[in-house]
Amino acid sequence: MKTPKQLAWAVGLAFVVPIIVIIMLANYVSSSSKPAAGSEALEAMAVAARIQPIGGIELKDMNNVATLKTGEQVYQAQCAACHASGAAGAPKLADLAAWGPRIGAGLEALLASALKGKGAMGAQGGGDFSDFEISRAVVHMANQGGAKFDEPKAPAAAASAAAN
Repeated sequence: MKTPKQLAWAVGLAFVVPIIVIIMLANYVSSSSKPAAGSEALEAMAVAARIQPIGGIELKDMNNVATLKTGEQVYQAQCAACHASGAAGAPKLADLAAWGPRIGAGLEALLASALKGKGAMGAQGGGDFSDFEISRAVVHMANQGGAKFDEPKAPAAAASAAAN
């Protein structure tokens, strides 16, 4: 810097250039996140997706056996969380030594424990399955542990068999 004029220009540009760069960066960063009227953010489908309900209600027809889960499906969905690893003292699937005394108590005792809860296991294992589906899962697990229990009869089939 040889003259005061050069010094004034250097000091002026040292303040102005960073301010211009900061303003340009701020505009670049913030421009894409603000949807304008007429953009996709305000379309009916986008609004409907944002305000949709979080949960739903599922109604099961207990007379339609096809909608009911099998014992293995219920086991995989609910019971395997503890019975696959033996968590909280749950007997592991197919562990003959652990299931032997429980099978000796009978299917009714096993089913009562599953439906009402026992030890660390809550009622129905904390699930939302019907009593019939839980009984299918109990039979599935007990049979894997050495029992020879028959598959429970479907509610509609049991009612029609009782009428005959």
